[in-house]
Amino acid sequence: MDYASVGLLALTLHCVINLDYLKPRHSGRIPASMERYRLFLYSIAIFYISDILWGTFTDNKLIVLAYLDALVFFLSMVWSVLLWTRFVVAYLGRKDTFSLALTIGGWAIFTFEVIALLINFLKPIVFAYDADGNYVTGMGRQITLFAQLALYLATAAYTLAVADKAEGRIKMHHWSIGISGLVTTVFIALQALYPHSPFYTVGCLIGTCIIHTYVVQDEKTEHQRSLVTAKQIAYRDPLTGVKSKRAYQEDKLKFDHKISSLQLKELGVIVFDVNDLKKVNDNLGHEEGDKYIIAGCNMICSQFQHSPVYRIGGDEFVVILEGDDYRDRLALLEAFDRQMEQNRLDGKLVISTGLDIFRPGRDIDFNSIFERADQRMYERKKALKAMPSPAAGG
Repeated sequence: MDYASVGLLALTLHCVINLDYLKPRHSGRIPASMERYRLFLYSIAIFYISDILWGTFTDNKLIVLAYLDALVFFLSMVWSVLLWTRFVVAYLGRKDTFSLALTIGGWAIFTFEVIALLINFLKPIVFAYDADGNYVTGMGRQITLFAQLALYLATAAYTLAVADKAEGRIKMHHWSIGISGLVTTVFIALQALYPHSPFYTVGCLIGTCIIHTYVVQDEKTEHQRSLVTAKQIAYRDPLTGVKSKRAYQEDKLKFDHKISSLQLKELGVIVFDVNDLKKVNDNLGHEEGDKYIIAGCNMICSQFQHSPVYRIGGDEFVVILEGDDYRDRLALLEAFDRQMEQNRLDGKLVISTGLDIFRPGRDIDFNSIFERADQRMYERKKALKAMPSPAAGG
């Protein structure tokens, strides 16, 4: 049972370490090269299972079952070699003569083994069991192992040669794959010398652990970093740098949940509209209009420094007030509005505002607050327009 125990341990570690890749997933979620690596992991899992059963059947002299399992054992072994070769070629992404030779080599070993196992039914050229139930290897097994050894060594050397010309993360990945191939090569050689020991199983386990640690985990970290960066970009307004409409829509849903679950205690919403943007665009052009929007945004951010600012339209902004800014909302807004009134008299940029707050028991969602604030903003816009203009004052 010692032989089977090694396989059982290898299978357990294999499944735990590579769980994310072994789980079914939709195609397209990982690169094509890593999809091939996932298939390679499946083939290794099948190999481990057959290795466990082979040890169990052989120890208990269940010769027929041991013979059938040995067929699966050898097929899964050469299948894994083929998939390994295809993974390495795809990961390196180099369409050259050597890559083609490696691919052909993988298929050649697989084809040879299938034919050899078919012949083995008539003449035991790969393996057999003697009259006492002892496992006996043949020349076909030796040929297959040496061919696998040569192919793993070739893929390792090729990967390390490519790694020498790479840089950064890619260099580390290529070195890891190359070293994994070298480790497997050593253990295949040991397996050829000691056919009754699970060296091939140990080699596969060490090799996949190296790739998981230095390639798969790094790929996963880089993918997560890319997602975070993409999310940050999506949540930032490209013109002004404040939060985007998408971020506003998601935050609205969070407040809706708080309102429906009676978790929200206090909240203030201020709607801002940058006056006369159309006039600036028509008279001075959209480039000046963009500068006009940025200037208005800067005014809002300067006054409400501790609250999130969202740009939800061309000239429309929203500030959501919580905490200290909520408690100081009237003073903050009054100071801002006074400045806008002075700007109106001086012929400078003017922003209309509208504030309203959450009313427990009355507001059923965030939009209820926003609509009241928006209506107040329009009323403020009318009041500002009714004020004397610089020309009228002169």
